[in-house]
Amino acid sequence: MRLTKFGHAAVRVEKDGQTLVIDPGTLSEPEALDGADAVLVTHDHFDHFDEERLRAAAGANPGLSIWTHPDVARQLEGLGAGRVHPVTHGDTFTAAGFDVQVHGEWHAPIHPDLPPSHNVGFVLDGELFYPGDAFTVPEQKIGTLLLLSHAPWANSTQIFDYARATGATRAFNTHDGLLNDAGLSLVGGLFDTLVPGLAYTKLAIGESAEI
Repeated sequence: MRLTKFGHAAVRVEKDGQTLVIDPGTLSEPEALDGADAVLVTHDHFDHFDEERLRAAAGANPGLSIWTHPDVARQLEGLGAGRVHPVTHGDTFTAAGFDVQVHGEWHAPIHPDLPPSHNVGFVLDGELFYPGDAFTVPEQKIGTLLLLSHAPWANSTQIFDYARATGATRAFNTHDGLLNDAGLSLVGGLFDTLVPGLAYTKLAIGESAEI
């Protein structure tokens, strides 16, 4: 599979001529959805989910299908029968030629005064895991992790300990739209010291890697 990084939380994953997009939110470039066959959305926060943009993409491409938590699926009503698929922890399905497993239920806590929100993560082909805004550790061993670089609800200890806990041997950056270049370099440099068994690669927007 071929992974391409887009702004903040969005990625495109391509295999055998099909394209799957994960979390094309408002901080990501609109072209992330160009030519997509399927979209996965982890939760309904604006930086992961842009209803207007997703509806426009679905209108332009009648073959586009979406898999997401029921909270998001309810916001996409009216796109047509069989196009939006609500999924929760433990579900499995095939999207754009990828075998997908759903892991997790909750967004990481932001603050005790804020209500909890749902979040689902996705494992593609048993190899690539995108957890969304959560520190979910899949029951199975994964090889490649899409790892957040920064979030208002996370600290560096949590991020590095989470990378260790997953047992992944390779990681690529995501959730980094609020960091400047200095912050990105600092986070990337610490992985060599704090998670020595992890091959961490920082992709620029539009850059791709083969998995």
